[in-house]
Amino acid sequence: MRIRTAEEKDMPQLLAIYNYEVEYGISTFDLKPKSMEERMGWYQEHNTGNHPLLVAEIDGKAVGYASLSSYRPKEAYAGTTELSLYVDQHYRQRGIAGQLGASILKLARTRSDIHTVISVITGGNQASLHLHEQLGFVHCGTIKEVGLKFGKLLDIENYQIMV
Repeated sequence: MRIRTAEEKDMPQLLAIYNYEVEYGISTFDLKPKSMEERMGWYQEHNTGNHPLLVAEIDGKAVGYASLSSYRPKEAYAGTTELSLYVDQHYRQRGIAGQLGASILKLARTRSDIHTVISVITGGNQASLHLHEQLGFVHCGTIKEVGLKFGKLLDIENYQIMV
């Protein structure tokens, strides 16, 4: 496996990974699959400024990604980024998420324009909660029943790491 900066050629696979979670998972509160046009707008917001986008590649195929995005639009949040981490369902439980997370945090630590990384995790996503704790994130609080997906009200768990 190789971890590298995402390229435009990766977008069909990154879109498929994300849309799988939209349709079948609880890792995102999006309810409708994204179009390539929508996701290209997201792609254009990355690998610029303090918003890196990394992919895990196996046999020439992007099988997971980690991104740091704007946490909130107000200027005072400029040094705070939000982590997103997704792995293709066929490549899970191989340590890919951990390597992606460690790689993007290592990159964040080299930047003077990133102070803290936030991760908002759906309650009950034990794999993600455990991964973030292994990466050194600290639990900052639970917000109850803020998302309705698959007919169930879901909590979010807020995690933070200072870099």
